[in-house]
Amino acid sequence: MKALTEFIAKALVENPEQVGVTQSRQGSRVRLELKVSKDDMGRVIGKNGRVANAIRVLLRVAAERDGQQVTLDVVEP
Repeated sequence: MKALTEFIAKALVENPEQVGVTQSRQGSRVRLELKVSKDDMGRVIGKNGRVANAIRVLLRVAAERDGQQVTLDVVEP
């Protein structure tokens, strides 16, 4: 999940070297925190949160295949 999130985020932003993803696990739940530069926050979140929600959908589908649940939080720098 972490690698997929990094791949998607790096493809969207202008500063891919500032993309960071932290992962914490609680049983079958996985929590991901995505950090990007302040200038790239709009690119990752999108208009009305559409891009962030699309990333969450992709992560949920990937997690379902492994029998897990995943949440994604975009954290302000």
